[in-house]
Amino acid sequence: MEDTVKPAPGAAGQPVPDGGDPPGLDLVRLRAHLDAERPGLVAGELTARLIEGGRSNLTYAVTDGTARWVVRRPPLGHVLATAHDMGREFTVISALHPTAVPVPEPVLLCQDEEVLGAPFYVMEFVDGTAYRTAGQLAALGPERTREVVLGLVDTLVELHAVAPEAAGLAGFGRPEGFLERQLRRWGKQLAASRSRDLPGIDALQAALGAALPASPEPTVVHGDYRLDNVLIGTDGAVRAVLDWEMSTLGDPLTDLGLLAMYSAPLPIADSPVSTAGDAPGHPSPAELVERYAERSGRDTSAISWYTAFAYFKLAVILEGIHYRFTLGRTVGAGFDRIGQLVPVFIERGLTILDKEL
Repeated sequence: MEDTVKPAPGAAGQPVPDGGDPPGLDLVRLRAHLDAERPGLVAGELTARLIEGGRSNLTYAVTDGTARWVVRRPPLGHVLATAHDMGREFTVISALHPTAVPVPEPVLLCQDEEVLGAPFYVMEFVDGTAYRTAGQLAALGPERTREVVLGLVDTLVELHAVAPEAAGLAGFGRPEGFLERQLRRWGKQLAASRSRDLPGIDALQAALGAALPASPEPTVVHGDYRLDNVLIGTDGAVRAVLDWEMSTLGDPLTDLGLLAMYSAPLPIADSPVSTAGDAPGHPSPAELVERYAERSGRDTSAISWYTAFAYFKLAVILEGIHYRFTLGRTVGAGFDRIGQLVPVFIERGLTILDKEL
């Protein structure tokens, strides 16, 4: 789960020196596979760069000098295939591409590990900006920032309006008992990464379990829906929703609760967790929930539970990262400050359960 910490904002990618291949991407083998499976797609020699700022899967921008694509593959040396399921990502963007949900056009899925050493898929390259910080949004101005974030809510409404059966996603998940399984899953994650006393976290888990809401009709759930997982065009519109690793069929309000959580400013300067909620013009969590309710027609009266669950989930993820940091198993900047965020998320989760957004 190290991917919760985003690299420095504004990094467009790492060019590959001396015309070599980026780690994990053999361009000669990729070109041969594309020529065999999609004859005529590639017109010239391929070059590539590793795109920074994505989730744990490796993402590359690839071009033949005329056209551009994106290649996604699991991280090098990965062990848990279920956490990096290329087929799952490709399935959901293929199903959603004909709908109103903006996703890149899928090009090709390769499950043969002989090609690149792991399964991978190729999709359209979409121009756009992933806004990760309040500073980046501030450059747009308050009015434009508000439009961008409200557009993010409207896109979530479009996603949750997709009928899974009609999109060919009837078997994409197990929506029955979704919230119970989610809470149990993250409780197990917490138990596996406990290395210190965390006042309040057991109380938060217990309170969530005692107040499970009744889920609405299941929908396609993104699982990590937030501003820095979409690309925004120069017109302020959402051009593409990215990072579908955690997508499934389940309770749509889990997406809304997560978005509300990420829209609340954090009281820590230079937080290693991406947040833009304190940007001038950024709508409040309550405004986002109100807009979602108005446009989707769903009852959002239990949103405090879903937001508190989002705080619990991220507290567990951050504690796992902190634990790995103490063992010397993290690489990069910002990991030394992850641990101090965990109590903040626990406290906010407990607080939000007792009041409305």
